[in-house]
Amino acid sequence: MTVIAVGGWHHETNTFAPTLATYEAFTRDGGRPALCRGEDMLAALEGFNLPAAGFIDTALAQGHEVRPLLWCEATPSAAVTRDAYERISAMLIEDLENLMASDRPPQALYLDLHGAMVAEHLDDGEGEFLSRVRGVVGDAMPLVASLDLHANVTAAMVDRADVLVAYRTYPHVDRRETGERAAGVMDALLAGGRKPDKAFRQVPFLIPLTWQCTMVEPMASVYDALAEGEVGPGVLSASVLAGFPLTDIPDCGPSVVAYGRDAEAAEELADRLSMAILEREEAFDGKFYSPDEAVEYAISRGGEGSGPIILADTQDNPGAGGNADTVGILDALVRHGAKGAVLGVMCDAEVAAAAHAAGEGAEITASLGAKSGQPGHTPLTGNYRVERLGDGRFTARGPMYDGFRMRLGPMALLNLDDVRIAVASAKQQAADKEMFRHLGVEPAEVRILALKSSVHFRNDFTDVAQEILVVEAPGPSIADPAKLPFKRLRPGLRIKPKGKPLGE
Repeated sequence: MTVIAVGGWHHETNTFAPTLATYEAFTRDGGRPALCRGEDMLAALEGFNLPAAGFIDTALAQGHEVRPLLWCEATPSAAVTRDAYERISAMLIEDLENLMASDRPPQALYLDLHGAMVAEHLDDGEGEFLSRVRGVVGDAMPLVASLDLHANVTAAMVDRADVLVAYRTYPHVDRRETGERAAGVMDALLAGGRKPDKAFRQVPFLIPLTWQCTMVEPMASVYDALAEGEVGPGVLSASVLAGFPLTDIPDCGPSVVAYGRDAEAAEELADRLSMAILEREEAFDGKFYSPDEAVEYAISRGGEGSGPIILADTQDNPGAGGNADTVGILDALVRHGAKGAVLGVMCDAEVAAAAHAAGEGAEITASLGAKSGQPGHTPLTGNYRVERLGDGRFTARGPMYDGFRMRLGPMALLNLDDVRIAVASAKQQAADKEMFRHLGVEPAEVRILALKSSVHFRNDFTDVAQEILVVEAPGPSIADPAKLPFKRLRPGLRIKPKGKPLGE
């Protein structure tokens, strides 16, 4: 029996977003577990679609002993504050040092990380943390880390972990499965005794989030190539990472990591997978609709088939640093008379409280949205009818959030000129139908459905969608990387598919 220490720390940093991630952001229970330590961590993660949960269950089934450290996550936002980073890092290191000094010290370490964390004082949050961890456990201890598909992988991360294992789906329905695969890799490392050879490639162009979806081309074929290549002789593990293109650091962008029982196998597979992305570069440059264009199209087509036309409000996606409070698409829906349309989930605790105070059936005059103070954004003021109220406490049932206990605070379904808006008190990406059912709306029965999400909604809404349009409405989660004011990217990187390399 091997003793394996397990910990986790997640943050996806949009350096262009308006709100920093404070320490308190990691302690909130927004559906996923809040910051937890020691034995409390095991109970908190049980049943969740999270890598650490999958790793723990698999490692125990393999006969290993698991020693929990700390696990936490904050909603994507701007950089992690120096205070939050140093406090959480110190807590994890303290817990690890205590285990190392115990009568049963760990012989291996697994970390559930994101891979795109930037702090106020550090570009490479995970690379620095892994360096600190190695300072405690030494270079000999097997160390496996799982990463989000959107990780901006750095050379430091590759160097300090023995194997990096990334998600293979976007929407991320395979998070638990990723932890299970990481446990399999760890078991192989422990049995083999020899550390694997590594190969690392950075792809020279940024991929917009909306075209990173693995359910559709071109990314579907890239992951098919990964599945085929990983079974090759001499290969231990491989990952394709699409990168998080909203991060202004030199290592931003897609990458490939491959691990082999010999260097040649790892290098050959890394070359093949990076070429699979490069060969499809032009296909990653998809269409974005303006709000007016999307709404007019949806009105003209809505009702022609079964299910809604879905408008993805990608630039206000709280899963990528948005605050779910912009009103660009909502304004277009109202102006164009898109009767029966539903938009969600808008985050406005002030308006939700006013709706609860007034009660169902009442009419309130409210200024909805634009509460996060983003420059140039204004609320949509009007007389809203309160159709339905909810406490924001429900369990998600879609493939990605399945089992997540949502805690969105007081919620309300408001009606403005026959356009309905699902409003919550805490921001959460609209990626599960239960967010609407909680307020009495069945998504399949809506003609036009606007979702504050980029891609994750596809896991639970594609089956009812008549058509999906990606809408470039105003918001901080910029969909087209070419429109971002980058200052720190590495020379030669193309900020969009087929774009001009930086420095030329």
